[in-house]
Amino acid sequence: MQALCRDCLSQIPPARRCPQCGSPRVKTHEELFSLSIAHMDCDAFYASVEKRDNPELADKPVVIGGGRRGVVSTACYVARIRGVRSAMPMFQALKLCPDAVVIKPRMSVYVEVSRAIRAMMNELTPDVEPLSLDEAFMDLSGTARVHGAPPAVMLAQLVKRMKGELGITGSIGLSHNKFLAKVASDLDKPRGFSVIGKAETDDFLRDKPVRLIWGIGPAAQASLDKAGIRTFADLLRWDQRDLHARFGSMGERLYHLARGQDRRRVSANAPIKSISNETTFFEDTASLEVLDGHLWRLAEKVSDRAKAREKAGRVVTLKLKRADHSALTRRVRLRDATQMADVIYRKARALLDQSLSEGPFRLLGCGLSDLVPEAQADMTGDLLDPQAQQRAGAERASDAIRKRFGDGAILKGRALR
Repeated sequence: MQALCRDCLSQIPPARRCPQCGSPRVKTHEELFSLSIAHMDCDAFYASVEKRDNPELADKPVVIGGGRRGVVSTACYVARIRGVRSAMPMFQALKLCPDAVVIKPRMSVYVEVSRAIRAMMNELTPDVEPLSLDEAFMDLSGTARVHGAPPAVMLAQLVKRMKGELGITGSIGLSHNKFLAKVASDLDKPRGFSVIGKAETDDFLRDKPVRLIWGIGPAAQASLDKAGIRTFADLLRWDQRDLHARFGSMGERLYHLARGQDRRRVSANAPIKSISNETTFFEDTASLEVLDGHLWRLAEKVSDRAKAREKAGRVVTLKLKRADHSALTRRVRLRDATQMADVIYRKARALLDQSLSEGPFRLLGCGLSDLVPEAQADMTGDLLDPQAQQRAGAERASDAIRKRFGDGAILKGRALR
């Protein structure tokens, strides 16, 4: 058995407290110093940045979102204890937590912090695969010789640097593949450091719900429920051929993940054809107010991921699904590639307006495709929109004012809704 003090980074024998510094933050695991696939997830990233920049918010419930008529983008842990969750309508969040401080997202600030974190990751390994602004996979195989310490030590040092230099905390998941590393990072948030070793994989997964698998949303869960599959143990009773026949390519994936198998490599240069995000509603809806709020959040997510990948897209896509699972897909090609949430939202909203009469809908999605490097983004503006260049100029001027006088120096009217 091996142990690591997460505060002073000493490699120590198993103990309740570190014999070197007295810290109780000791991580003990038999495979701690032999595993090298990690997932780092910042803790309530947007809210953490806001609390860092405004210490008066430290102990208050903070909700990031688009105003009373919008939806929650994310919430701090104080608000989460009260029941506030991402994608929740803002009016519902404020009923659960009436004293919440609601803040409009400041994407430019979050992008800047994200890039600083990414630079720290790249110092550890070239194999960093970002998923969004606040999370990424890392493969630290073979890096012990370079750093003179095993991956676990370097990961503990990473989150320590993030806290000390950027004021942001993160949780680490360490395992032998990407699937389990991501699962591990969610086990002990915030400021967690969880390990799933090879020897314990089967026992760990057996009684866990299949919704633990990334990408299993309400619709997929409903299909699995109909087949009597609720836990990994249920999946293990299915033959690979039967799973494929019932669920197609998802069945193949489920077969392997049920056994803790994931052959995907961590790749910084993995080709990306599109970036998208979607949500499934608990009740079908044709309410423009509800759909519009969710669409803005989805556009933010797509923008977030595009910026994290340093990509922009020339095509905006709107995806809708009706109660009978029939799908509608609408696309619009842009004159210039974009990665801006405002542009993505405006284009997708126009497509939604054209499709609203075909509802109600059970699913709403938004995406970018025909991707290019971000250097090619938003170069000339939309010549068919006479206000486009004016808005772009105003945004650049606002950014300059904030940079000089602080983020509170100027606000968009939309932030006051």
